[in-house]
Amino acid sequence: MTITYSSYLRLDELLDLQTPLSEGPEHDELLFITIHQAYELWFKQMLHESDRLVALLNNDEHYKAGHTLKRIRMIIKTLVQQVDILETLTPLEFTSFRSSLARSSGFQSGQFREVEFLYGLKDPSKLEPFKDEPERTAKLQARLAEPSIWNVFTQFIKRQGLAIDEQSIKDTLKSLYSGRPELANICELLVDLDEGIQEWRYRHVKMVERTIGGKMGSGGSEGAGYLVKTLFTPMFPLLWEIRNDF
Repeated sequence: MTITYSSYLRLDELLDLQTPLSEGPEHDELLFITIHQAYELWFKQMLHESDRLVALLNNDEHYKAGHTLKRIRMIIKTLVQQVDILETLTPLEFTSFRSSLARSSGFQSGQFREVEFLYGLKDPSKLEPFKDEPERTAKLQARLAEPSIWNVFTQFIKRQGLAIDEQSIKDTLKSLYSGRPELANICELLVDLDEGIQEWRYRHVKMVERTIGGKMGSGGSEGAGYLVKTLFTPMFPLLWEIRNDF
């Protein structure tokens, strides 16, 4: 069979997946579905790249790891930029189809929870929304059990002959900036990534506030109130703390 652009990308199947449920359907529901499906595709790619990052650090390939971190950071920038499109939905436009969402909610994004767990924000309570989805629960439990990116990174620098015990880790990290620029570059790329996730969380909060104000989220969550609590929670706090000591 001849491979075409359409067949390679399976476009017929892909473009059939945006199925509004509202009566009519409402014009703006398609945008909402498209954006969130795109988010899930980017989460999939982010996990794909992050698993490669783990493999590269485990193999002490720090130059390739740096390249992969840059790619992950650009994916996060894309996630942030997509909020701009979603914010073109006015509160009235969102309300026109919101009831079609029923109990569905972004809190049920298993892939984003995988991202959080992989980057060190390991909270078993976040398995609760997936209790009726055994396959997704198994994936999340595997992410909870595996080493975080930070664990992998600290073991990587330990193999470079540097101390990473609780008493010395901050001094070790600071020393990279003066004596090991190739490793300091990895630190800065991790900070870039951390900052990007925090930026995405902030933009997500403001988008929710613009769209539904302080009302409860569609899945019964606190909505923007809950999301505000997730702000300014770094994935790599030590890389931020050492900035006080330079």
